[in-house]
Amino acid sequence: MGKALAILVGKGDVPRLLSYGGKIIRALSEKTGKAIRVLEYGVNDRKFLEDLFAPLSIVTINTIWLPDGTTETRVILKRKGGRQPPFDVKALVEIAHKLRDMKLRVEFTD
Repeated sequence: MGKALAILVGKGDVPRLLSYGGKIIRALSEKTGKAIRVLEYGVNDRKFLEDLFAPLSIVTINTIWLPDGTTETRVILKRKGGRQPPFDVKALVEIAHKLRDMKLRVEFTD
C-alpha cells in the first residue's frame, strides 16, 4: 500500500496502541519504513475518515453520484498553515478503497 500501513484494532482499542508515548507505532514505522495509521474496526464512515486523515480536520464529506451509477466520497480537509499534508494522500485513498471499498476524492481548503 505504498507509503502507509493501516492497523485495524477493535472498537476503543486505539488509545491502548497509542499509549506509552507512541513507542509501539514509532517502532513499527521504523521497522517497515512506512507511515502507520491506526484505525478502529466497525466505526461509521465519518469516524473512519477522521482517523485516516488525522491530524488534519475534515471540513465536509459529500457523496457524489456518478453517471454510471457508482458513487465517490468527496472529503475536504483543512490544510494547516497552507503546508503539504503530513502523509501520502494517494496511499490513504488506497487504504480506504481496500478496507471499505470507498472511492475517495480528496480536496484541501485553507
